[in-house]
Amino acid sequence: MNTLTLSRFVPITLSQTHKWMLLASVCIFALALLSIGYGPAGWDWRLAIAWLAPEYFNQFDALQINVVMQIRLPRFVLAVLVGLVLAQTGAATQALCRNPLADPSIIGISAGAAMVAVAFIALSAQFNFNAQLYLPYASFLGALGVTSLVYFIAKQQGQINITTLILVGVAINALAFAVIGLLSFFADDSALRLINYWTMGSLGGASWSTIIQAAPLLFISLIGLWRLKNPMNLLLIGESQAQYLGVDTNKLKLYVIILVALGVGAVVALTGLIGFVGLVVPHIARLMVGPHLRNMLPLCMLIGVVVLLLSDWLARIVIMPSELPIGIITALLGAPLFIYLIVKNKRGWS
Repeated sequence: MNTLTLSRFVPITLSQTHKWMLLASVCIFALALLSIGYGPAGWDWRLAIAWLAPEYFNQFDALQINVVMQIRLPRFVLAVLVGLVLAQTGAATQALCRNPLADPSIIGISAGAAMVAVAFIALSAQFNFNAQLYLPYASFLGALGVTSLVYFIAKQQGQINITTLILVGVAINALAFAVIGLLSFFADDSALRLINYWTMGSLGGASWSTIIQAAPLLFISLIGLWRLKNPMNLLLIGESQAQYLGVDTNKLKLYVIILVALGVGAVVALTGLIGFVGLVVPHIARLMVGPHLRNMLPLCMLIGVVVLLLSDWLARIVIMPSELPIGIITALLGAPLFIYLIVKNKRGWS
């Protein structure tokens, strides 16, 4: 009689990085159900998936399905894209500057992008053109100019001076908000409301058309920085060491500057100013899996999505039926950590 021999199941062992990534993915799924299924009438998880097959969810009418597909789903997709881009550009900026306190919002990149975007909004009525068509590209130019300026001013003898970096960022933030305030006096009522939306950040204006318009810039930034994670990882050990290992550091820094500006400019064009995500999230990921970008960067991007979805949900429920700007929520979460980092690292500054 033949006996059937069952092969033993080989247990699947997950690394610490994969465990954290799995946990972050579960959190994203839970927040997706919460974000899409939550509305003024309460939360129903079935509504979050009813748009996939409306014929099987007869308890929801066509209006409810349309609200999900045209309002909540674009908002969710935008939160995912913004979380990915802000976390990744934050990690790339810290790798470029080789300092954990570097962040697009802290060193003025976001403010520079917003300043140019607000200029287009304020002047659109004067010169009779549709500012929305050009906002992603105008924001990119503003972010690119500020990134280049900050980098070259803070660079001293081949190293980024953190004190100079932060001081230049403070100056650029002050200048950008002064220009935004000045432009507000020349804007009409509709433009003024949009400017206020820009300065505080919000996902409330999400739509499929705006996402599709900015998607090329977002995906170029995401894919480009992802492909550069290995040379950026070598840059962390030092510029001369990276050159010795075959990295063209000048080209690498140029590519990183352009890709960071692309991502930040597109995000600012879509949502306005959302601060501290690029500072806080890389630190959380670094504490979990270490500084190696091969492990840290994918986890960092997933945590960025979690932070954006959670912040957006809090912004929607804190003062219902009104809505807080998401930039306020991220600042409340990120500013205390930034102060802690300053206190912790002040002895190491040059």
